Amino acid sequence: MNLRAVVRSPAAVWAAFILAHLWLGLLNLYSPGLPLGDVTIVYKFWMDQAMTAGFWVGIDSVWVYPVVALVPMLIATVFGPDQYGATWLTMIMVLDAVAFGFITGWGRSRERVGVAWWWVAFLVVLGPIALGRIDSVTVPLALVGVTLIATRPRAAAVILAIATWVKVWPAALIGAALIALRDRGRILAAVLVVSGFIIAFALTFGSGLNVFSFITQQTGRGVQVESPLATPWLWLGVVGEPHTRVYYDTQILTYQVEGPGIELAGALMTPVLGIAVLAIAALGVRAQRAGASAGDLFPPLALALVTALIALNKVGSPQFIGWLAVPVVLGLATSAAGHGRSFRVPAVLALVIAGLTQVVYPYLYLELLYLNPAMVLVLTLRNLLEFVLLGWAVVAVVVAPGQPGVDEHDDTDWLPSVWPFHDRPEQVDRS
Repeated sequence: MNLRAVVRSPAAVWAAFILAHLWLGLLNLYSPGLPLGDVTIVYKFWMDQAMTAGFWVGIDSVWVYPVVALVPMLIATVFGPDQYGATWLTMIMVLDAVAFGFITGWGRSRERVGVAWWWVAFLVVLGPIALGRIDSVTVPLALVGVTLIATRPRAAAVILAIATWVKVWPAALIGAALIALRDRGRILAAVLVVSGFIIAFALTFGSGLNVFSFITQQTGRGVQVESPLATPWLWLGVVGEPHTRVYYDTQILTYQVEGPGIELAGALMTPVLGIAVLAIAALGVRAQRAGASAGDLFPPLALALVTALIALNKVGSPQFIGWLAVPVVLGLATSAAGHGRSFRVPAVLALVIAGLTQVVYPYLYLELLYLNPAMVLVLTLRNLLEFVLLGWAVVAVVVAPGQPGVDEHDDTDWLPSVWPFHDRPEQVDRS
């Protein structure tokens, strides 16, 4: 068996997936920089508080995350507090394995083996942060959602809605689907039903308006050190501007930047992000009305919206880069199925962005906080590439109507999906 045959083998890519997760698990547990600190310190503290004092964040108090984020944090307690970190990593590996199965068609979709290899490479170059945050729960859920959305739109919408109530960013995928896909009515109905159930459940346990507190908690934050917005002030700090510094916010538990004018810039960034998202959505609506097919429009529109949430966000945590895997996998899988445009450029850009992120976090993060010029330069390059990726995606949305798309009547098979026990790709379910 030659090397090409090995690489194209589903068994080989599954073996690589397992080895990648074992490697990332070891890095999380033993590498410097405490990459699993949010899990083993912050998440575990919240669960200890719930178990011992009956005080649940998101229910009894405001919280930075949507309330369903409590579920994976609670699951990680099943083997006791001493095994919290290991249980978390195991849970993420199981979730990733399910998503990996849908990507590969459970070993029966050879055209997607290359897509699966890309995700393995992305996880490795992104590093331990790929497994060590609440975002690590939402990424595999979102991957399952987007791989099902062409054939099982309601099931996909349910999964994406649940992911959104763990961390908000998958709402961008839902928004892209509502614009680009003809099943938008079914998708919206499923999202509203799931959201209504979650809100009602939280209210039953006495959350009150705390169930919506993740919205207000985010808007009041300062400018995080890794965000693109912070970049000019980081360079001011490098050259010795006396009023610019990096400090630790004890309420939000992140490193933020202080300097002349940054408070105003941070306040303006939230409406700027909102305007940008609306503008991208408007471009998507225009492209859809101009006749863009689902395969041509949905992947780049999803990428544009997700990348905007990263590049124009004043928070900019390193784990946000993990979100890019979902629209890129969507685009690669659509292209592999013979629809849509090539996604090689964003695939390469996302790998480079992920690799630069791992250079900064977790190993050399202290050097960034000390405003080491080399680390600030690496972060600056990473942040600039986010805007390059955003630009590519926006252009792809604009030109989508001019792509040689599929006929409208064949627009349901642009991304076949395979369930674990089905022998062949499914066609769309409209029952």
